[in-house]
Amino acid sequence: MQRWRGLEDIPQDWGRSVVTIGSYDGVHRGHQLIIGRAVERARELGVPSVVVTFDPHPSEVVRPGSHPPLLAPHHRRAELMAELGVDALLILPFTQEFSKLSPADFIVKVLVDKLHARAVIEGPNFRFGHRAAGNVAFLSELGQTYDYEVEVVDLYVRGEAGGGEPFSSTLTRRLVSEGDVEGAAEILGRPHRVEGVVVRGAQRGRELGYPTANVETLPHTAIPADGVYAGWLTVEGERMPAAISVGTNPQFDGTERTVEAYAIDRVGLDLYGLHVAVDFLAYVRGQEKFDSIEALLEAIGADVKRSSELIEAYEVRARAEGPATR
Repeated sequence: MQRWRGLEDIPQDWGRSVVTIGSYDGVHRGHQLIIGRAVERARELGVPSVVVTFDPHPSEVVRPGSHPPLLAPHHRRAELMAELGVDALLILPFTQEFSKLSPADFIVKVLVDKLHARAVIEGPNFRFGHRAAGNVAFLSELGQTYDYEVEVVDLYVRGEAGGGEPFSSTLTRRLVSEGDVEGAAEILGRPHRVEGVVVRGAQRGRELGYPTANVETLPHTAIPADGVYAGWLTVEGERMPAAISVGTNPQFDGTERTVEAYAIDRVGLDLYGLHVAVDFLAYVRGQEKFDSIEALLEAIGADVKRSSELIEAYEVRARAEGPATR
């Protein structure tokens, strides 16, 4: 998959393409449906597919300080889009100047002059241009002038019988913040992931016999509610079952919120300075302060046991139904 940073990176000889535009944070199942249709339509037309997204998040430029928690950094989104068959990813630097483009100017500057859109695939609530004044109706109207078609793809709806809320990044962020990582995974189509570099902490886990990887998370990361979770720690392509702690470590009067992952039954790991990924599979319990170190150790042992059981049950189910994680 080609990756471009800004309109100037697009090859001069770029021909016609099928385009979809959006923040696409998390590349959840609703996003996957739209992007997948763009890839499919591009193949039908014999042209490449392009996803257009923005950095930073538009809200941070329009309303400074309002940057939403991110479900996936751009490199992770690119990986997920590549798996869906996308041919090119265009990340547009979102500036004050760019935010003032009218919907018509946006269409001409991006879709017509640079990407030579043959078709544009969007969700029903797509908005664009200055003050989000453009919508799919306006996009379709100008398509008649500039020779591109517009196709609108309905978003998935959460809930077994088609009830509930449409799949969205906003809903996913809320579920993550509440610690409902299983609900978030239903929308994402995979467990929620947090990434960062392993840094030195107080090393109390090592002293207690449960050494943890203290992950310095990327800016604006959507971090689950404080508590203990079952999941995986992935290092240099190796995925290891893990018990994960999120919180301030109240047992030792901590104040800084951290994400720490214990790779179950792994001995002698030296992860300092490495970029790792932590996937949250299931909630185990809330954050607690115990009456003694002995009680804490008993709880940690139970957490590790429960995490192992949850991970094993998930992997058995995944083998029977087909993999559901990336």
